[in-house]
Amino acid sequence: MKPKLFAIVMMAVLFSFPLKAQVYIDSIEIARLLNENQQATTVILEDDSILDSIIPTFDTNPELSWQENIRLRLDNLLTGKLSETIQTGLMVWDLTGDSCLYSYNARLHLRPASTMKCVTAIVALDRLGSYYKFSTRLYFTGSIVDSTRVLQGNLYCVGGMDPMFDSSDLSSFVSAVKELGISAVDGNIYVDLSFKEREKMGWGWCWDDDNPSLSPILVGRRDDFVERFQKALRQAGIEVSGIGEQQLPSAAQLLDTRFHSIDQVMHRMMKRSDNLFAESMFYQIAAARRARWAKAQHARAEIKQLVKRIGMNPSDCIIADGSGLSLYNYLSAELEVKLLRYAFLKPDIYNTFLNTLPIAGVDGTLRNRMKSTPAQGNVRAKTGTVRGVSSLAGYLTASNGNRLCFAIISNGGLTHSPMRNLQNKICVALCQ
Repeated sequence: MKPKLFAIVMMAVLFSFPLKAQVYIDSIEIARLLNENQQATTVILEDDSILDSIIPTFDTNPELSWQENIRLRLDNLLTGKLSETIQTGLMVWDLTGDSCLYSYNARLHLRPASTMKCVTAIVALDRLGSYYKFSTRLYFTGSIVDSTRVLQGNLYCVGGMDPMFDSSDLSSFVSAVKELGISAVDGNIYVDLSFKEREKMGWGWCWDDDNPSLSPILVGRRDDFVERFQKALRQAGIEVSGIGEQQLPSAAQLLDTRFHSIDQVMHRMMKRSDNLFAESMFYQIAAARRARWAKAQHARAEIKQLVKRIGMNPSDCIIADGSGLSLYNYLSAELEVKLLRYAFLKPDIYNTFLNTLPIAGVDGTLRNRMKSTPAQGNVRAKTGTVRGVSSLAGYLTASNGNRLCFAIISNGGLTHSPMRNLQNKICVALCQ
């Protein structure tokens, strides 16, 4: 039977079964079979796109302690066939007792995918504080001619890599110019891009991925700020001579500032696993070291400093970016757990950080996972998904009331479902 006909027949057979009997088919393989003459493409969806498999109920041996029951459950989960084909690192820390509850390949160097965002978020809150704000500023130079209300000077927009800057913020800038009574600008609009280095892509990113633009000033995620600002001013009846890029001169006067708080940015970064928001956070960490031309290496240095402070060896990890997109990120489940523990011990970090994490069966990238289990509404954790990698790191409350943090990182899977299902089972085993 020809491959194309075989695929169609198989799909018809599968769809004839009840929904619970249907299996997950790799989208790349189906695309290849149905259209052999074209290269198949795929978008790796976050964890909320795959429904759970059946999660078993775990037995409790009354003759064993709570810790012993947990260890027995996890031992059984990690000795299945999946362990023969993938690498998994796992650590569970009892925050109430402040001791390691379980460890399995916890020091193995693995690619973390988007659980890297936990590292970025914790370091950002530690370095910048929970009251930090992302900002974009509008300045002007020169003077306004009284008789014509023409600004004999320039407008300067200083980007601070705020990923939440959108059309409403742009409208505020236009309103600020109008409130000065300016009828026209006999000069230019300049963007000051000196907040960060010129690199538009992260180190180790795949060129054919849907990568965010790492510009210090975007409007609604698009790298066309100056053109849109000029157009908006013209629509408001204010003509501007031209546009360009130039650093802000010292004599410039502040006209307007748009702010977004660190918790606003972090909420989307974590709940929706937004890579642009994570990289913006990464460069805020870098900018804490210097006022202009912040570099990724500055953020890496800040992260490594905290790694050292929590008693880990900075040489045992590679930090490439802030989002986990990079193929060059390598760290261990132990490192993620130690950072989660550090955050837990710092209420000013923990209270903000915890509220940004997806909740199992409720919201974010965990909204379709662990439903109707003891983990629903209990597990708060960051998911991670790139090709061949699936991870989960966060917090939960055990059945005895103890607060736990955990990190699970799996590498080498051909599809993500088995790795995610392992994570789900581990979480339920810890909660039940």
